Amino acid sequence: MFKNYFKIAIRNLMRNKGFSAINILGLSVGMGSALLILMWMYNEISYDRFHKNGDYLYSAWNRGVFDGKLQCWNSTPKILGPTMEEEYPEIADISRNYSRWFVTKAGNTRLSSEAMITDQAFLQMFDFPLVQGNAETALSQAGSIVVTQRMARKMFGTEDALNRVITIDKDNFKVAGVLRDLPTNTVFTFEYLLPWSYLKTIGDYDESWGNNSVRTYVQLKPGANAALFQEKIRDITIRHSGKTEDHEVFLHPISKWHLYSNFENGKVAGGRIAIVRLFGIIAAFILLIACINFMNLSTARSEKRAKEVGIRKTAGAGKGLLIGQFIGESVMIAAIAGTLALAGVALFLPAFAGLIGKTLALPYSSVQFWVAILLFIVFTGVVAGSYPAFFLSSFKPIAILKGTFKRTNAAVSPRKVLVVIQFSFAIILIVSTLIVVQQIRYAQNRDAGYDRGQVVYHWITGDLEKNYSQIRRELLSAGIATSVTKTASPLSFVNSDTWGVTWQGKNPAEKIDFERFSEDEGLVKTAGLKLIAGRDMDLTKFPSDSSAMILNEMAAKAMGFKDPIGQVVRDGDKTYHVIGVVKDFVIGSPYEYNKPMIIEGAQSYFNVIHIKLSATHATADDIKAVGAIFRRYNPDYPFEYHFVDEDYALKFEDTRRVATLTGLFAGLTIFISCLGLFGLAAYMAENRIKEIGVRKVLGASVMSIATLLSREFMILVGISIIIATPVAWYTMNLWLSDYSYHVGVQWWIFAVAGLLAIAVSLVTVSYQAIRAALLNPVKSLRSE
Repeated sequence: MFKNYFKIAIRNLMRNKGFSAINILGLSVGMGSALLILMWMYNEISYDRFHKNGDYLYSAWNRGVFDGKLQCWNSTPKILGPTMEEEYPEIADISRNYSRWFVTKAGNTRLSSEAMITDQAFLQMFDFPLVQGNAETALSQAGSIVVTQRMARKMFGTEDALNRVITIDKDNFKVAGVLRDLPTNTVFTFEYLLPWSYLKTIGDYDESWGNNSVRTYVQLKPGANAALFQEKIRDITIRHSGKTEDHEVFLHPISKWHLYSNFENGKVAGGRIAIVRLFGIIAAFILLIACINFMNLSTARSEKRAKEVGIRKTAGAGKGLLIGQFIGESVMIAAIAGTLALAGVALFLPAFAGLIGKTLALPYSSVQFWVAILLFIVFTGVVAGSYPAFFLSSFKPIAILKGTFKRTNAAVSPRKVLVVIQFSFAIILIVSTLIVVQQIRYAQNRDAGYDRGQVVYHWITGDLEKNYSQIRRELLSAGIATSVTKTASPLSFVNSDTWGVTWQGKNPAEKIDFERFSEDEGLVKTAGLKLIAGRDMDLTKFPSDSSAMILNEMAAKAMGFKDPIGQVVRDGDKTYHVIGVVKDFVIGSPYEYNKPMIIEGAQSYFNVIHIKLSATHATADDIKAVGAIFRRYNPDYPFEYHFVDEDYALKFEDTRRVATLTGLFAGLTIFISCLGLFGLAAYMAENRIKEIGVRKVLGASVMSIATLLSREFMILVGISIIIATPVAWYTMNLWLSDYSYHVGVQWWIFAVAGLLAIAVSLVTVSYQAIRAALLNPVKSLRSE
């Protein structure tokens, strides 16, 4: 019996090569697209799920009221971890992590790479296995360093890295362990680990409960009640700070670090999970649309198989047996399509991985993977074949064999509903793509408040601080630069904020969080900031500017100053006098509104040198000249510069990827939908060939016949536009609400999406309609 069913299925495929090709192509494109999305989703969902202690791992967060809102942040005091470990027996281990970039040296190799300074327990708490060394003792010595395999290759090539020496600044470290390269599905990004004691060596250690500067990770003991434990630690900062810090501490489980990182009013409010869910819906609908094509084409050709059904039922075949036969056929077609889809995924996976910025690979050696693929194929086959199977098996054998079986052309039929669903989803994706692209452009065209062009920065390494005055003098005197400034962080982001700012007249109960920047002098000129009042810092003319401060508009407003110039502002134990106010400038996300910012003078700290290059020379020549000067004064460190405008462009990368992926899958959705339309139009034209012949004999024009054949499909697309418009409007307004600075949803976007859907479907259907209308009526009516 099964052999007979298999032969019939093969014969049907070969007898109708065109429809078979459309079915298989549509299913393979849909299955391939869904597989790519599912692989990306699995990578996202599996973040840090491989740690054996995962059920007991948490990160410590703070929660406090600022600007009238309950806000959360995951930087903590350095003293928090040891204090919790000492006071609470529920804790098995703690680890504090402090990330920083250093220049590492080994022989002639010099690299700038990311270090993570951490406690010894880190390698016991988290499963990052060592290929060399002992995880329990690797970070126990002050002069130890643990490198990843990638870092070891960069520093030592193919030589054994264990026990080799790496120099950071003037401190030597012996390689005590080599870590297997970090997987792509982890929040950690370090290239090497340094012992916690090194923080004291570089003068970055303190025990202040008000300095939130490190990540603190906690491992609870098995059986510990996390909810009860959180209640215990809630007021730990308040108690130990003498109530000078009034925020709470809570724990965030490792399973939510990557996907649930957004908080509103002190509670988890989603995060990257929204994007994962969005693309999960896209994958499901793309697969559904491919299945709809199969259903439509199978049911459209119902008359071709009606006699087969009638004969089988007359011979005693039950409905269940027929359903099994037709579903079996669809599973076989899905297997062929799945094989093609898998080949396509293997071919396009590198390009897709580059597009999403991930490293993805098909796990050919995994049994679970092949089981999942098999289940995926069977699931697709069953879904695609279910409706045709029930539809075909429901035919009445008497009506079929008497020749009284007729197709119905109801105003509302399942086939029409399925076409509407296909195009509704395609239109929603088109609208989404257009709005995401518009949002990116809206933010890109936003006035950043400063001039990013020709501004480069370099982190202060080695002897750059010591030789800064000579370097600055040479850059300016040679005409290479028009301005040079030292700052705490690059213009592209802020690495410090504070709520410890006070001024005369401040309400003691009011808590305002200020972004904190710094400069030695000349920042306004270097960055092209727009002064509203006062002046920039100039240590040559005004030596007292080492204790000067510049406010942005938001800060001046928050402080309630009518005339900010000359006002005294305290930040912790340091006193500043305000000398200027600048227009707000975008230093964080271009999708968010600006925050209050204070720019502190030279008594602050500096990590970066900003250089405004001369516009009179070629940029490449200026960079070469800057590099020569830096190497002369800092020969032991590489010259590694960054353009501020390139950093700024990176702020749009995630949103741009969403736009690209949405656009890509919108295009694939339209392609799959049009494949179905093409097949349906071809079959419709085939079934109405005699009617077309009669109409032509009676004088109908090619255009009128083509219009007649296309009209029904255009009506269906029109209904799709009506359904998709409110759904897309609601969805995109919900997405845009995540951004403070966003574009409005405009009517013309829906018009463009609708016209595009109509145009594409019209071209698809018209080809078959015109082809049918051009046939010679003599041939079609010869048998009459």
